[in-house]
Amino acid sequence: MNRKRSLVRRTAVLAASGVTALVLAACGSSGNDTGAAGHGGHRATDSASAAPSASASQGQHNAVDVTFAKGMIPHHRQAVEMADLVPDRARSAEVKKLAAAIKAAQAPEIEKLSGWLTSWGETVPAEGAMDHSMHGGMDGMDGMMSAEEMTELENASGQAFDTGFMEMMIKHHEGAVEMAKTEQSAGAHTPARKMAADIIDSQSAEIEQMKKLLGTK
Repeated sequence: MNRKRSLVRRTAVLAASGVTALVLAACGSSGNDTGAAGHGGHRATDSASAAPSASASQGQHNAVDVTFAKGMIPHHRQAVEMADLVPDRARSAEVKKLAAAIKAAQAPEIEKLSGWLTSWGETVPAEGAMDHSMHGGMDGMDGMMSAEEMTELENASGQAFDTGFMEMMIKHHEGAVEMAKTEQSAGAHTPARKMAADIIDSQSAEIEQMKKLLGTK
């Protein structure tokens, strides 16, 4: 009996020890796996979340983008101002249609350009800031009208207005196209470069249209 009790106790102790070892091994394995997965998971998560913030901190724009936006805003504003003169002065239905298209395209672009500058921590050109010092950095080929030219256009009407408007707008568009080409070739902000491409396409087409209406093409 004593021998049987001794064997039972020994078996129970060994079984308990085996269970304890298995539990400890499982806990150790679970702890290590959790740690590896947990730390590894955190590292992966941190790395993934860090990538966009690093990209955002870079701003994805450069000085050319800033110059483009600061130059194109007053440039577009003047084009819209010229287009606003058309309904009460123009005779040609084609000129009226063209002016409406110019305003419809450029007014929203002014808002986009202003939003980019604000997001970049840059100052948006003030309303009425249309002097050449604001936007002459793009190779000096901005095509802006002088105050005298704008007054001359305001005082014209009928056929004289139509001719003056198209001649001035051709010059204006040519300046915008040059500015846009600079942005497209050297800018870093993808949406700004896309806008530049759109400006080149649309305003080049309008230049051709106005030249045909003037009979110079």
